[in-house]
Amino acid sequence: MSSPQAFICDGIRTPFGRYGGALSAVRADDLAAVPIKALVTRHPTMDWASIDDVIYGCANQAGEDNRNVARMATLLAGLPTEVAGTTVNRLCGSGMDAVGIAARTIKSGEAQLMIAGGVESMSRAPFVMPKAGSAFSRSNAVHDTTIGWRFINMLMKQQYGVDSMPETAENVAQEFGISREDQDRMAVASQTKAVSAQKSGYFEAEITPVSVAQKKDSSVLVATDEHPRETSLEALSKLKSVARPEGTVTAGNASGINDGACALLLASESAAARNGLAPMARIVGMAATGVAPRIMGIGPAPATQKLLALTKLSLAQMDVIELNEAFAAQGLAVLRSLGLADDDERVNPNGGAIALGHPLGASGVRLVITAARQLHRIGGRYALCTMCVGVGQGIAMVIERV
Repeated sequence: MSSPQAFICDGIRTPFGRYGGALSAVRADDLAAVPIKALVTRHPTMDWASIDDVIYGCANQAGEDNRNVARMATLLAGLPTEVAGTTVNRLCGSGMDAVGIAARTIKSGEAQLMIAGGVESMSRAPFVMPKAGSAFSRSNAVHDTTIGWRFINMLMKQQYGVDSMPETAENVAQEFGISREDQDRMAVASQTKAVSAQKSGYFEAEITPVSVAQKKDSSVLVATDEHPRETSLEALSKLKSVARPEGTVTAGNASGINDGACALLLASESAAARNGLAPMARIVGMAATGVAPRIMGIGPAPATQKLLALTKLSLAQMDVIELNEAFAAQGLAVLRSLGLADDDERVNPNGGAIALGHPLGASGVRLVITAARQLHRIGGRYALCTMCVGVGQGIAMVIERV
């Protein structure tokens, strides 16, 4: 008897908004509910009470995404109260991890139908304060939870360092010899491909609009990604480094700080048939690995190598490669470490996170949705989705078109 398989039967996401932009007025839990509502609308005859679990990735969980945002999203989306939900945190890889956990649960036979997704509202990430270290203490501190370290463990700092995300990209650029010009070149390519895909309407099928309330009972419908912009190598070359005076990492060759949510509907073969679902892709496998935190951006390289060994596949068999562009520096270092050309046409054919944005907990799911659709577009078989993860990790997933 063959073992159960996990299939992606549908996938949808919100537009990705800029920091402080079009989606900044939407709470994270409300935003997380939007793609689930869209899935329900797209499959009106399905028995939604039969969903075994909802797993969402979320990196922050310090503000309106607290109290198990996955469970909040299921309730706010109107799913039956019997449908459970749990939130996972592998920082940038949280959404992809959610998909992998859901797939493994189905493959184990412990579930038949799952929703896996991710959400991040980086605009609404709160400031937080530690409790006083002693009675009547007059000292205080405030931490911004948008991205990066807070409440630093001094032992961690001594042993591994607590470099900021741009600093880790600078470390990668220096260690792997990635030039500023090459980083900017990758950034221009990402923006050019994303703008072209956006203008052609390519993303419309994977995006569900978000209604954003305005004053006097009015609302605005946000239906397109807000982050992509047309630029040039000349324009990017004028930007200053964000981490070090002599550095090469800039706002132009790094991913954005963004808001967004995504959700996938996953099913076993029998559950898909029972509910009239047409599988798009099969989850072949997922793997994660650790690297030194100071060069966290190189994580996708060993994660990919681990996964390919596990699945007995090769990079040559991948027809689509969705590599999350946290920074151009790490993206290029990963490609070169894997023996791929900087401009390999399989990589991010519709643009990457430098252009589309990187709402931390949602990005991994976006990679999988986009990869599955691209496989169908070109008639390819396998897609690799991979990303680096803060505190030194990499995660990778392979899907197969059905």
